[in-house]
Amino acid sequence: MNNSPIGIFDSGIGGITILNSIKKILPNENIIYLSDNLNSPYGNKSKDKIYKLSSKNTQFLIDNGCKLIVVACNTATTNSIEELRSNFKIPFIGIEPAIKPAAIQTKSGMVGVLATKGTLSSRLFSKTVNDHAKNINIIEQNAEGLVELIEKGFFDGNKIEKKLKKYLFPMVDKGIDHLVLGCTHYPLLIKTIRSLIPKNIKIIDSGKAVAKQTKILIQKNNIESNLIEVKYLFYCNGSPKSLNTILNNKFAINSI
Repeated sequence: MNNSPIGIFDSGIGGITILNSIKKILPNENIIYLSDNLNSPYGNKSKDKIYKLSSKNTQFLIDNGCKLIVVACNTATTNSIEELRSNFKIPFIGIEPAIKPAAIQTKSGMVGVLATKGTLSSRLFSKTVNDHAKNINIIEQNAEGLVELIEKGFFDGNKIEKKLKKYLFPMVDKGIDHLVLGCTHYPLLIKTIRSLIPKNIKIIDSGKAVAKQTKILIQKNNIESNLIEVKYLFYCNGSPKSLNTILNNKFAINSI
């Protein structure tokens, strides 16, 4: 059981940002990554549809021997993590927008959140804001279309910049001093985002926090691996092109 892999799923390549954080803090763990890019994006789907997709992804990872599952998708977490924990007997790590650290650190009292419609409209997102940012102005921005561009391999250039300017500039104009990236795809755009917004605005994502929580849960359940040689397996049910690009063609992509 200890040497069984950690399972990670996302609606596409965004979860690779989470995988990279987990690899750094847990270098002795096998990992299986599932990209459900055939059904990407999740952000515009109903809660019921998101749960069904998340449940299917979970079952695939369990069938492949995973000991713990990281839901590396903000929309899937905020819409289905409670049901997943109720219906599957396996530890889960979910991902929520990093509202809490942004609310603690902000000096202007204005925090921007770039996320999908599915995340922003979820009950869990609303609860997170109410729990940690009652006295903070949270500027929400539905970044419609960004995930689709990223899945097509656009990380910079005119198309990405045009979208980002449309979404970021209104938040900048309102005086945000922290920008929360509420989708695992968005850290892939940090270089471009950084070039468009003032240097004083701090960009926050959930990668390191999720990796730390994964380590804590593995140790708590006594399922930590001590492997010297580890395996990373990648699966996708759509085109492997973007996944190959983000992985620099270093790994075989298995089709399902």
